[in-house]
Amino acid sequence: MLPEKPKRQILLGAGLVEDEGVPLKPAKSPPAVVALVWSLLIHTTFLLDAMSSDTEHPLLRPTVILNGFDIYESKTQLYIVGSNESEGYYRVLRISRTTSDLKRMVEDDGVSHSRESIRQLATSIQASGMKLVVAGVCAILGFVRFTKGYYISLVTGRRPVALLGGHHVYHVEDTRLLSITYRPERSDVEERCIARFRNVDLTKNFYYSHTYDITHTLQRNVCMWRNCAQRGSSQTGEWKYHSMFVWNYQLICNATQGVEIGTEWTIALIHGYVDQSKLSIFGRDVYITLIARRSRIFAGVRYLKRGVNSAGYVANDVETEQIINTMEVTSFDMPYGRPFSNPGYSAYVQHRGSIPLFWSQETSGIAPKPPIEINVRDPYFVEAGRHFDSLFHRYGTPIIVLSLIKTKERAKRESALGEEFSEGIHYLNQFLPRGKKIRYLAWDMSRAKKNRQEDVLAILEVIAEETLTLTGYFHNGSELYSNYLKRRSAGDTRSQRKGIRLQTGIVRSNCID
Repeated sequence: MLPEKPKRQILLGAGLVEDEGVPLKPAKSPPAVVALVWSLLIHTTFLLDAMSSDTEHPLLRPTVILNGFDIYESKTQLYIVGSNESEGYYRVLRISRTTSDLKRMVEDDGVSHSRESIRQLATSIQASGMKLVVAGVCAILGFVRFTKGYYISLVTGRRPVALLGGHHVYHVEDTRLLSITYRPERSDVEERCIARFRNVDLTKNFYYSHTYDITHTLQRNVCMWRNCAQRGSSQTGEWKYHSMFVWNYQLICNATQGVEIGTEWTIALIHGYVDQSKLSIFGRDVYITLIARRSRIFAGVRYLKRGVNSAGYVANDVETEQIINTMEVTSFDMPYGRPFSNPGYSAYVQHRGSIPLFWSQETSGIAPKPPIEINVRDPYFVEAGRHFDSLFHRYGTPIIVLSLIKTKERAKRESALGEEFSEGIHYLNQFLPRGKKIRYLAWDMSRAKKNRQEDVLAILEVIAEETLTLTGYFHNGSELYSNYLKRRSAGDTRSQRKGIRLQTGIVRSNCID
């Protein structure tokens, strides 16, 4: 028996309005929905908990930093000299080119060398007949193996694109694949594998940082730093990268789990976009940094990758973070203050991704708009439940879904997908507590752009203002007194906020892509 046809609340303009909902399916709770409810009750912020696959090996952040490498070679050995010039810290990695036994291939004694001792070691290495094969390597991405023999993936060129709290973020400009085997004999299959590997152009939209974890949000990083400082523990020894955004995940695993070298020898690479601009507001310089992290899981190109997979990961999953800061104090630390207490940093995070249903588009050179096909209609929306379960884990509540696809069409394409998505959200909302339900707003942006009477930017501004009110934003400090006075004059009786402000919840937007 179907439950009574409910009313649904959607975010529209400056307030919540009610309209008639769609009929809901029987309120039977499959396991995915039960997990959805539990995650909602347990995880209410995205302070410290980042969702990753349970079957994947966690990637630990290094406790020491190596940001420059020189590689020497002979017929039987490779020597990698890692350095941190600013700290006067050096390490040496010895790799045998004659054995295929992973346990015996690499030797890392963990000894820290001084600048003088490393010079003597470099002189003795060259005196033994070894030659410098690659100098000034910026970073090591990891190890890769195709049909036989290992290769080391290197970053040999970089360009700084942002500075956050004194930490540089770099764009990859040039790379090299170095064979561990000396002058290997490559089969046709090996050559094809190498060519396919090199088809991934790492010089386009790939970024990394040696000292700042760009796989996580600023809010998560600052809160971890603060908690570690309060406990007096190591700031990075127990940290993990957010593996769904680490595009060289398997290469790092090959290095740390395969040949068993330390985490300090590799760096995490994200794919997306990073840029920083300076604005002058009333004579005061303000820096705006945009970081877009694209998930490596269920990734693909337009038309060929759509919808959701069985684990709840969606295509084209992108986490976008906008960071605003001033540069009176560059560091995250304030002079003579608590660590990571610089109040000049604030951030806001959004999420976008494909509609979490099983759907696809068949590409054709004839049809400019390929037909949309819903491949599987799940009456319990299990995969959609898993997807929102992941969002609850990562961001907390509320989750606001902003769907920008077409709602009215002569021949149903996008609108049919939107109706199924809306029905799925209403079904899942039956099992969520009042006040914690997924908020859904369907706005046909394409139709609004064609209507001269509608100001699209003005509508988006209103939506943005209300969603920002619901989710909040991250601010690494106490509320400004001027803001407190403005609130009081507007009738807000809450006291002035002391301490940091956290963003809880997320806006999840989607168009048809």
